[in-house]
Amino acid sequence: MKIYKIIFFNSMIMGTMIAVSSYSWMSMWMGLEINLLSVIPLFSSKKDMLSSESSMKYFITQAMASMVLLTSTIMMLNMNEFIFPLMNKSFSIMINTALMTKLGAAPFHFWFPEVIEGLNWNNSLILLTWQKIAPMMLIMNMNVNKTFILSIIIMCLVISTVSGFNQVSLRKIMAFSSINHIAWMLSTMMMSYSAWTIYFIIYSMLTTMISYIFNTTKSFYLNQLNNIMNDSKLTKLSLLLNFLSLGGLPPFLGFLPKWIVINWLTNNSMMMMTGILIVTTLIMLFIYMRLMMASLMLSVNEPKLPIIKVNNKVLMTMNMIMMMGLIVCTYTMNMM
Repeated sequence: MKIYKIIFFNSMIMGTMIAVSSYSWMSMWMGLEINLLSVIPLFSSKKDMLSSESSMKYFITQAMASMVLLTSTIMMLNMNEFIFPLMNKSFSIMINTALMTKLGAAPFHFWFPEVIEGLNWNNSLILLTWQKIAPMMLIMNMNVNKTFILSIIIMCLVISTVSGFNQVSLRKIMAFSSINHIAWMLSTMMMSYSAWTIYFIIYSMLTTMISYIFNTTKSFYLNQLNNIMNDSKLTKLSLLLNFLSLGGLPPFLGFLPKWIVINWLTNNSMMMMTGILIVTTLIMLFIYMRLMMASLMLSVNEPKLPIIKVNNKVLMTMNMIMMMGLIVCTYTMNMM
């Protein structure tokens, strides 16, 4: 990695930490801006015009969201809470809309698939995981209107499942998968910080593992998966387990946070919300299974010498982590 990328990577982490640990809106906004200005050099590349285009799209969208965030914050602080209660509520919704745009939640997701399409897998991983931390933490620290959050959750679920059907790009499929998981993360925000932390850590682990396999095998489109599956049984098994876990299929590790959310929603008599979450997740699981059709086929021609060199120790570690979900889920259910 080049020296300037290491500097900007550290600056990106520092910006997120400033935004998360701040007590004032101004310092939160500064943290978000430091994070944004550090990510742009990481995304852009002289050798790839698509990455430069994606970084420009990302900058314009995030700058617009930052402008709305700063303007609504300043106006809300200047308003008297007792004289203008309705104005205060509208400014609060504007702040949440700006944060949802930064997060990439539907219906403010218009930039997300287009930006991720021009990035490599390492930068896509940053966009799918790390860039969600600051907006989500700020949303959790606000008094968000419950109706607003529920409407965002439903739109994330519906739009991600409908849009994921006709995609052949693996990066766009991962983007719509991320939007679907944003709905689950927003549901955990209504519960507690710890539930969101568990969900986000497990989601980040799964996304990192899948991105590692795609990055190592240089796969970007659906028709390239056949070549990966013909490489080795271990690569095939690893990708299968990780996608099944990402879809929340028991007894894999990805089922644990979703089971916690479903358990909490049913205890709070939110049956309609639970049903929508389960049905849309099953549709996303069908989209993942479409990706995995090549790995489910028994008759494949494997070469004697591996075409792509994937670290077998890393793949074995991934598989062990996924299978640990059975033990963790069983223990958690016994505790509850």
